[in-house]
This record gives sequence, C-alpha cells and structure tokens, in this order.
Amino acid sequence: MARDNSQDFIWFLSGMAIGVTVGLLFAPQPGEETRSQIKSAARRGSDKLRESSEELYSRGRDLFERGKELADEASSIFERGRSLVDG
Repeated sequence: MARDNSQDFIWFLSGMAIGVTVGLLFAPQPGEETRSQIKSAARRGSDKLRESSEELYSRGRDLFERGKELADEASSIFERGRSLVDG
C-alpha cells in the first residue's frame, strides 16, 4: 500500500524549526559557528526535500503509466465487446 509522505514532510519541517530554535537559544559557540551549523542543517533539509520530491514524482509517473495501461486495456475490451455485438 502506498504511503502518504505529506505528513512526514510536515513533521520534518516542524522538527527542523524546533531544532534550529533550541539550537540558537542554547548555542555555546560563537555566532559564526552557529550560522555554519544552520547552513549545514538547511542544506540537509534541502537534500531531504529534493529526495522526497523526486520519490513523489517517480511514484506519480508510475501511477500515470499504470493508469494509461489500464485505460488502453479497457479500450481494447470495449472494442472487442463492440465487435461481438456488431457481428
């Protein structure tokens, strides 16, 4: 059964926002290091988002292809039925 990733993505963004906020509040290092860590976390989040979107795109393309095949098969069955009724 296909899994809905939209809830996972919302939780991911929420966790990232909370983590950044807590990290900023309790950061023991200087601002430059903190900014570097924020950039790194944003980069990881961006990579995760890209991976998720690529997976969703691939799944959508697969579903489209399956739907197209089913429509072609249904059309074929319809044509066979019509030929049986006509002659």
